[in-house]
Amino acid sequence: MASARLPGNCTWATTLRAALPKPKPPNNCRPDAELQNLGYRGGYQTISDYLRPRLRKRIRVVAPAPPSVRQATGWMMRHPEHLGDQERQQLDDILAQCPDLTALHERVRAFAEILTTRSGQHLKDWVTATRAEDLPRLHTFVAGLEKDWDAVVQGLTTRWNSGPVEGRFNHIKMIKRQMFGRAKLPLPRKRVLLTAAQGSHCQQARPPLDKTAS
Repeated sequence: MASARLPGNCTWATTLRAALPKPKPPNNCRPDAELQNLGYRGGYQTISDYLRPRLRKRIRVVAPAPPSVRQATGWMMRHPEHLGDQERQQLDDILAQCPDLTALHERVRAFAEILTTRSGQHLKDWVTATRAEDLPRLHTFVAGLEKDWDAVVQGLTTRWNSGPVEGRFNHIKMIKRQMFGRAKLPLPRKRVLLTAAQGSHCQQARPPLDKTAS
């Protein structure tokens, strides 16, 4: 739509742009009345449609989104040395606002210390301190540990674990899925035995690591 011309070879849009930085007129002042005195012959709706998007252009300051539950959980479960400065600061801000979460974080870090240093002899002290806190979820976790206490203590003390057995189970399941519907039991059985023998042979043939090498 062509802009209506005003005397002096200028448009009503040019006049409005020059007037925008001025103080906002009171509500009872209609801008079309001033423009009509300058020779504008358009309607009020045309001026309103022109001004509306320009008056809405404001600088919006968006606050940073709060960390999610998954992020906070990840910060608590990771080693403090592996956290960045910003992550550590955000975690400290969260813990400062919730005493229960602070107690939970302390119990989690204490258990992680037992787990990584294989100091299962301190597990009893950890359980006693955890039961003294009002943390129902950790109480449930402690009850699960006490159901198989000897095995848990051994797992947190010695270097032996069920990792190789679990790995063999996963390998058998993979072969089972590959052979499903293609052959009867004798062929998958041979594959399982053959791959197990090959894995054992590779372990025996692997040269020992040179610990003196830098």
